[in-house]
Amino acid sequence: MTVRAFFNSIKEGFKGIIRHPLVTVASVTTILLMLIVMSAFFIFSLNARSIMRRIGQLPPIEVYMQLNVSEENLAMTRSLINDDPRILEVIERDPYQNYEYFKSNLGSSSSVLDSFDYNMYLPYTFNVKIIDPSYADEVSVYLGSLPGVSKVAKESNVMTFLTKASSFVNIATVVSFAVLFMIALFIISNMVRISVYSRAYVIEIMKFVGATNSYIRVPFVIEGAIVGLISAVCAWILSIIAYRSFFIKMMAGIDWSSYYALLPYKSLMWMVLILCVLMGVLIGSVGSGIAVRKYVKV
Repeated sequence: MTVRAFFNSIKEGFKGIIRHPLVTVASVTTILLMLIVMSAFFIFSLNARSIMRRIGQLPPIEVYMQLNVSEENLAMTRSLINDDPRILEVIERDPYQNYEYFKSNLGSSSSVLDSFDYNMYLPYTFNVKIIDPSYADEVSVYLGSLPGVSKVAKESNVMTFLTKASSFVNIATVVSFAVLFMIALFIISNMVRISVYSRAYVIEIMKFVGATNSYIRVPFVIEGAIVGLISAVCAWILSIIAYRSFFIKMMAGIDWSSYYALLPYKSLMWMVLILCVLMGVLIGSVGSGIAVRKYVKV
């Protein structure tokens, strides 16, 4: 196809939108609704993964050093833990800090530990948070092999649940997108077929005078892409407005650093826009291409 023919196809695509306003409105509305549902799933998925990632860092792995561990082994273990890229944060406590920590947890009964010899019974400990709960087992094995380590304790049940939950959210998101995409494609292709049917005689004449299949099909594909783009922008605006209202309501009284805090709408808006534009243009153009394919075979 020549450059001139391509620009002519774009012009015909815009004319097609104006020529059949009812079909255009119906197509825009259908894609708009589908994109809003997709955006809702996408935003939910991002928030779910973010919350589970933060909660996955909450149950720490506790590393207990041997009593009276040597300074050399303690320094080596400290260095190896801090240099591990799988570890997000490390809190080290010496015997005295552990003693004070236990006392604070006892509250009014803390006086029972006043004569406790913490140097004899309490070890150095490392409170380790990992970047992903799926690393829990391998990190625990690694930490247990470090010099001077006596015991490694972890919340295995919580870690296992979070790993499975993360996988479930990812799979559910992909399946939901695929199902919604196929539904939207089916509906749009049938709506565009109405528009194509009204111009079937024109297509037949163009075929008889030598027009190629691509020359006939491209204006419809461009028309569908434009409809998808219009739907995408509208869906993006509505989705962000709705999520902003939801975010403000849900985050009232919740600290932004909380493990259950939602992602700010400003950090999501451009990702949602990219999703809407890609899916809208794809649904519109592919749906139109499928609908017109039958009529270019004369």
